[in-house]
Formats: sequence, structure tokens, C-alpha cells
Amino acid sequence: MIDITIDGKQYQVKEGTTILKATKQAGIIIPTLCHHPDLEVAGICRICVVEVEGMKTLQASCAYPITAPINVKTNTERVRKARRVNLDLMLAEHYGSCYSCESNKKCELRGLAAEYGVDKFRFPKREMPKYMIDTSSFSIVRDQNKCINCKRCIRTCIDLQQVSALETANKGHDIEIQAALNKPISEVVCINCGQCINRCPTGALKVKDVGDDIWDDIDNPDKYVVIQTAPSPRAAIGEEFGYSAGTLVTKKLNTALKKLGFDAVLDCNFAADLTIIEEGHELLQRLHRAVVEKDKTVSVPMFTSCSPGWVKYLEHYYPEYIDNLSTCKSPQQMFGAILKTYYAKKMGIDPAKMVVVALMPCSAKKYECNRPEMVDSGYKDVDYGLTTREMAVMIKESGIDLKDLEESEFDNPIGQGSGAGMIFGATGGVMEAAIRTVYELVTGREVPFKSLNVTPVRGMEGIKDARLKIENTLPEFSWLEGVELKVAVAHGTANAKILMEKLKAGEAEYHFVEVMGCPGGCLGGGGQPIPTTPEIRKARARAIYAEDEGLEIRKSHENPAIKIIYEEFLKEPLGKVSHKLLHTHYTPRGKFFIE
Repeated sequence: MIDITIDGKQYQVKEGTTILKATKQAGIIIPTLCHHPDLEVAGICRICVVEVEGMKTLQASCAYPITAPINVKTNTERVRKARRVNLDLMLAEHYGSCYSCESNKKCELRGLAAEYGVDKFRFPKREMPKYMIDTSSFSIVRDQNKCINCKRCIRTCIDLQQVSALETANKGHDIEIQAALNKPISEVVCINCGQCINRCPTGALKVKDVGDDIWDDIDNPDKYVVIQTAPSPRAAIGEEFGYSAGTLVTKKLNTALKKLGFDAVLDCNFAADLTIIEEGHELLQRLHRAVVEKDKTVSVPMFTSCSPGWVKYLEHYYPEYIDNLSTCKSPQQMFGAILKTYYAKKMGIDPAKMVVVALMPCSAKKYECNRPEMVDSGYKDVDYGLTTREMAVMIKESGIDLKDLEESEFDNPIGQGSGAGMIFGATGGVMEAAIRTVYELVTGREVPFKSLNVTPVRGMEGIKDARLKIENTLPEFSWLEGVELKVAVAHGTANAKILMEKLKAGEAEYHFVEVMGCPGGCLGGGGQPIPTTPEIRKARARAIYAEDEGLEIRKSHENPAIKIIYEEFLKEPLGKVSHKLLHTHYTPRGKFFIE
């Protein structure tokens, strides 16, 4: 511990603590722009400067590790003037109208301008846009005119996600952020995860908004518009209406969606349960081929395929492992195919007039629903991927406040999903849901974990692995007797890269691997409310697990709606109908268009 003085008061901090962290612990707020709790230190924006006794220049508090006793002053005339000059210089380069900006009320630059009493532009302000807005992606819109060069997006893409779709070009006054090789974002290796958007302090990055298109369909009497809602938005959208992080508003959200004019509000957890049934049987089929048939061509470990950002990452960086991906579509896409076939027939609706909207935490879902192979229903299976933030805007512009609403259930005949489907939203959730079903399918007994909680695959560690010995199997699964099932879970593609490199080097061996493209899993997706921090993601995860434990049915194979759809329509897992509608085979990169 080191003794330090901050604004005349004595404190003790652990060696290596930054001045910024020390002042926060002392209850002193220092403004920042380039700093973010998920990212490595950069010290670029110089908004967080402080005076350190004995040093001639001001120091960036975020990048100053305390290794000896120091005397820090955070609120001197020199500090205030320096921060104001840096802020004024950023405002001079920042072009665009705050009124039409998606980040209007959450723009960190605007917040600092208000905090520092900016009432005029002290430097000549750019009067015309300098850059064309890049709208080439299905998921992400880039407006470099609003960029303040804090490099949060680059550090997110390179350090947090290990993708490197963005880079810095030029120096000095001409410095700018570009997509790689100065190409449109759709032409570079971008996985559409939207993590750059979640950490942009201004409106330079945003999701491609489809709200107006959805309104057009809702207002069209010839259209039947159905919305499926994923678990993560339910645990996060309340943040847009003043609720604390991790407050579940599932049934209030149902009411809001019905008031907006959606013809049906359905539970995507049903499709998550469907995914577990198909994916679980696929895993057993692969293991049988590998263990019993000694088939050297079978690809093991099997990777989950419900995260489109992860799938695209694998296609770009590890195409030799494409066959290891489960052939299952994501729950979003499975549901779309079911809605435009089974559901449409059951409800007497012309699928050509049906519009399927997917409320997702994920910007990559916008890309996924536009993949050319996602048309097995005979139509585009899912018409729109809508993020949590876009949904909040639609609710607000309708004059609705979630806090004022009564609760309502999901619409039938599909019904509600299980707790296993609910936990898909958290990292490790798909693995846990699969283990709950596969273990019971093989042994006839529940998983040997208290209250069905498979705790070894839970938590926010970057990579988790677990072993589960299979004993006393049912006769038809005797070939698995004594086998130790080896599984792994990774979230964020930087962690996925570590795991993949270990697999390539032969340093790890697994049967089943879950990967989610975003930190924390879906609950940390690129379409979730901003800000995002490790603490916020943990709060959302707690909400998801709490809802799971509060549900009567917590295993996918026990969901009555799942049993009915197999009896009436699909007939059997991995059967002819389910293979056509619920599965896909990915072709090597380059055989489909790169977006």
C-alpha cells in the first residue's frame, strides 16, 4: 500500500493503482472520454488530466500508475482550463446535429460540454461534413464526421474482440478512423458484433435502424406482423426506462409490444428449446460416429452455432473448422422458419403476408437474417433483426412507459419457453441447457447438480471448461458408459481465439464447445442498452438465472409446446422436416457473399 494525497486529503492505495482509479475510490469524479472499463489504458483524449506535484506537465490520470507517494490535485485552474481546451478542440471537429443523433441523450461528449458550461464554440467549427456516411453493412453505420478519435472502437475491435476491422490512418490534424484498407465496412473482416458501437462515446457508430420499416408493416392492414423476443432484451430494456440494470420486465414488455400493434408476441425461448433438442441429438450422433463407428471424418468437438458473430469469426479466421459447427440454425432463424410454415398453417395466415421481427440483443442478427441461405420456409425466414435499443425508441415514440404497464403473457399457440431457453442469454447458458437435456436423455436421470444449476459453466471467466462423467446409462446409450464428457465455454472472440489456437496446437481436447461472440454472451450484445460494463453484464446475468429458477419448466425436452410441434409437424429430431427448416450446412468462406 502507498500513501498518497489527493486534493489535500490522505489516502492509501495498492501499488500500481492508477490515479483515475484512486480518485474514484476516494469519491472524486474525473471526466474521461477515451477510458472504458472493458478496455486497456490509452491516455488519448487528455480530458482526465491532473496535476502531480513535481511534474512540469499535466498527467493523464487514467494512464498514471501509482508506484510512490504523490500529491495529486484534480481541480486547479490549470487543470480546468486544459480540460476545457481539449473539449473545445473536439467539439470543433465534431460535425452533426445533436437533435437527429441516435446518441443524443447518451453522448458522452455532449454530457461533458454541459458539465463544463460550453455555451459557444471557441474554435472554428466544421460547417460541412468531411466524410461520406458508410451504410454498406446490414448491421453497422459509420459516421466519421462525429468521431473524436478516442480509438475506443479500434481498441474494442483489436484488443477486446481480436478482429481488427478498424484502424487508424494519417497523423496529426489529419488522423482518422477507417475500416481496414479504407474500404466500406461491408468489405472487410467485420463480424457485425457491434461491440464498437457499445463503446463509442459519440454517435460515430450506430446500428442500422429498421424501426421505420417495421412501422410501415405494422401500419399495413395486409401484413401480419409477429415479433419473437429473446431473453437478453427482457433483462436489459428496462434500463432505457429508468430501471436498474438486471431488472426483468418480460411481461410488461409483452404488453408494450401488443400496444405497438404487433399481431402476435411470441417467446424466442421456445426456439431455444427447439435448438437444444436438435443440437443435443446432433452431438450424440457425432459422438456415436466417432466412438462406435470409428468414423475418422466426423468433426469433433462440435461448436455451437447460435451466435452469428462467432460463426462469421470462424468462417473468416478458422475456415478449416467450419464442419465442426453444429448444423443447427440459431433460435432466431429456427423460429422464423417455423413461423412461416407450421405457425402460418395453424393460424390460417398466408406466409407471404407474414412479417417476422426478432427482438435481439445483437447487431449481428441483422446480418444473420439477411444471409442468402436463410430462406428454407420458402420466404425470407426472419424479415428484421431489431435491437434492444431500437425497440426502446419505438416504445418511447408511442408514448409508452414500461413502468406504467400491466403485465401480460406471450401469445399462443407456440407458448412459452423453458428456463433452459432463458439462460441462452448468458455465457455458458447454451452449454448448461444442452447438458440438462443430453445427460437426462442418456441416463434417464437429472444432471447431478443442485437445482439443475450447472455451475462449472457459469460465470464471466473468459474461458471455462468442465468434465462430466457419464455413468449408469440407459441400455441404448451403453456405448457412452464411463465416458467423461469434456466441454468448454468461451465468450468474446478474443477468448475464442485463445481456445481455437489451443485446439489447433493439440493442447486441448473437447467434445462440445460453446462460443458467444460478445463479452458476457448475448446479454452483452452490440444492440443492448449503453453503457455496458462488467458490473452491468453481471447484473443482467443474475436476472436471467433468477427467471430460470422461477419457471416451472426448466428443461427443454419437458416443454409441452416442444412435444406438440414434434408430434404435429417435425416428427423427430434430425428428421427430414427438421433438417430442411432448422439446419444449414455452411460452405467455405467465399462461396457466399461477404457482408
